[in-house]
Amino acid sequence: MKKLLFLTLIILTTSMCSNKPKEPILVIQTNYGNIKVKLYNETPGHRDNFIKKAEEGFYKDLTFHRVIEEFMIQGGNPATRNASDTTFVEDEKMRDTIPAEIKYPELYHKRGALAAARWGDDVNPTWVSDASQFYIVTGKLVFDEKLDEIEKMRFEDLKKSIYSRLQSANMDTIKALYRDSNRTAITELRTQWAEQAEEEAEERKSETQFTAAQREYYQTKGGTPHLDGKYTVFGEVVEGMDVVDKIQKVKTNAKDRPLQSVVMNIVVLEK
Repeated sequence: MKKLLFLTLIILTTSMCSNKPKEPILVIQTNYGNIKVKLYNETPGHRDNFIKKAEEGFYKDLTFHRVIEEFMIQGGNPATRNASDTTFVEDEKMRDTIPAEIKYPELYHKRGALAAARWGDDVNPTWVSDASQFYIVTGKLVFDEKLDEIEKMRFEDLKKSIYSRLQSANMDTIKALYRDSNRTAITELRTQWAEQAEEEAEERKSETQFTAAQREYYQTKGGTPHLDGKYTVFGEVVEGMDVVDKIQKVKTNAKDRPLQSVVMNIVVLEK
């Protein structure tokens, strides 16, 4: 009876696993070789957009136009299509975007991560992703001292965001106090907000810390941990990191543009 129950559990477990949606597989073809990537179902907007563009042939003859060794290789800018090696490529304005799908800490910037590029915080406060540009993380090994430093920066950023929220919620009060020239009350309010921000940040401190698994990965395989929680990671390389490494070592100009174009095409293998 016990053996029968055990077999039943195995069958049920196998059945449950088989019902898990498959992760789409695509191949990024380049003049340096092929890079096979899988897309995460946890980020369906980015997954479906990437597949759609690949199927439409959008990426054919685009390039990896920004390459930084021990950091990442970036491509997918439509302005690079059939551009000569000497063409200066620079975005002048935001193009189509996708809402952010940042799933941190589950999805992070480990070596081989596939993530969406985006515009800077000053013009993009909600961190929406560029609809076509992506990057693949190469990174480097990062050890405890640097990881601790990043955690401290995250904690300070969290405090600042909480303080800004409190300040924004009380802007009418602040304006009234300024009109009355009541600087004492303003100072007291700011002190109160700073204390509240410190207290709330302490309660949420775990949000700013690396997990044990992340620390181990960054110290043994590498990545770019300072980008975690700020950009949408939507896939990873499953084959061809040797090709990514070849591309990250190409010679570039002062703008990180390869001196000889790294041309791509992306095809869907499984979905």
